[in-house]
Amino acid sequence: MSLDNETGLDPPGIRVRPVPGLVAADYFGPGYFVWAVLIENLAHIGYEGKNMHMTSYDWRLSFQNTEVRDQSLSRLKSKIELMVRTNGHKVVVVPHSMGVLYFLHFIKWVEAPTPMGGGGGPHWCHNHIKAVMNIGPAFLGVPKALSGIFSAEAKDIAFARAMAPYVLDSDILGLQTLGHIMRVSRTWDSIMSLLPKGGETIWGDLDWSPEEGYCCNSLKDCSKAYVNQQSGSGNSSNGKLDATRNEKVHYGRIISFGKLSSQLPSSILERPDSKVVLFGLNSPTGRNSSCGGEVWTEYHEMSKESIRAVAEGKAYTSGNIVDLLRFVAPRLMRRADSQFSHGIADDLDHPTYNHYRYWSNPLETKLPNAPEMEMYCLYGVGIPTERSYVYKDSPSDKCSIPFKIDSGASGGGGCLKGGVYLVDGDESVPVLSAGFMCAKGWRGKNRFNPEGMPTHVREYRHLPPTNLLEGRGMQSGAHVDIMGNVALIEDIMRVAAGATGRDIGGDRIYSQILQFSERINLPL
Repeated sequence: MSLDNETGLDPPGIRVRPVPGLVAADYFGPGYFVWAVLIENLAHIGYEGKNMHMTSYDWRLSFQNTEVRDQSLSRLKSKIELMVRTNGHKVVVVPHSMGVLYFLHFIKWVEAPTPMGGGGGPHWCHNHIKAVMNIGPAFLGVPKALSGIFSAEAKDIAFARAMAPYVLDSDILGLQTLGHIMRVSRTWDSIMSLLPKGGETIWGDLDWSPEEGYCCNSLKDCSKAYVNQQSGSGNSSNGKLDATRNEKVHYGRIISFGKLSSQLPSSILERPDSKVVLFGLNSPTGRNSSCGGEVWTEYHEMSKESIRAVAEGKAYTSGNIVDLLRFVAPRLMRRADSQFSHGIADDLDHPTYNHYRYWSNPLETKLPNAPEMEMYCLYGVGIPTERSYVYKDSPSDKCSIPFKIDSGASGGGGCLKGGVYLVDGDESVPVLSAGFMCAKGWRGKNRFNPEGMPTHVREYRHLPPTNLLEGRGMQSGAHVDIMGNVALIEDIMRVAAGATGRDIGGDRIYSQILQFSERINLPL
């Protein structure tokens, strides 16, 4: 599954390709549906092979490289044109997760002139697409992509690593599971599309974040905290400080070394300039050369002083995480910097933004000239979702990854569990990333949406299955299980049958996405 570490394409002598057709992603394995439930329901209202198509692509590659190697974007363009021509209707596109970013890249590529783009012209989307119904959209990235690159971990992996350390990264057993995961995944350029976008403007800085004041406890406890705040009481019924209200969570510190570094006010957080520390100390002398090629990661090319410098940075925000990754994953970043961008455009009309590296970032590109096309953000809420991390040094085994999530760190008014600060989301994508563009970034005519394309936010409150007969649940809001959510399927079916966003009720919001969005000072 690895790609070439220099080109990001096939290694010599190895070719792995995506399976085509509806069977590409109907089931992940026996009994574990992905798109199958939606496909079956669409079949009930007349959809079949000639008017329903599954686009599979190699999700390891950068989006533009799927065109370079496989002509995937050209094939998708031809397929949509054929469907519109033979069926007489514009298409409804239903991307999920990273597929959302892939299709965002496509709608810029298809209208851009050749050879970089598809040459469809400025009205291609208007003539061919009725609606884009984005499921679990990671428009602004996901913090867990950062932890995956940094330490091959996320919340569940960190827990397993703490419970069974000799299974995942043991020199004694020689398994080095996380080392293998890191070595393979750092050859996949597509992971960089999922890094948080928009810097501190979107994700917050050392002292501020849009989710400030979010209550992580149960609805009952949150209501109690709100009542205490209204009454001016600073204490809970047991006489202790009400943590749900008074312990401020610094979500903007996406990576902190030590729980204290995640909590101290920035004014007393002794923190050197990250660029000076990182790039002033990088040494070519590696830690150890005896790990063997199969588990070798870029950490083994770093000196002990360089690794120590990373931890001395104390806290990293979305404003300097790309610098951090350039330091610890230079090969990946050399490739990725030519394929993706994670900033905010000052002038979207500047020729710089005609390049494909900006096309999957909604903050560095415009929606197409298609005022009748509709853009939906469909996602689950009500599940604790990863937002930022507390790290610590890993035991200095000669071949281990030197950092790991501190699974013993908890607190933060219930928001910090197992070294991970949590917010509302679908377990993978925070609501900020899933909902901001439809709730504010693209709402109405603005510089990101110059034609005023209608946008709709449709949230699905997570309810776990009530019994074993429900399987993974008919009202799940989880990132993948939502594909079997009855309300989601109904919304998609109605739009596929001709309804508009207004017909299905417009916005349906349960989370605090509107409040979070209003706190973001993004010029529109």
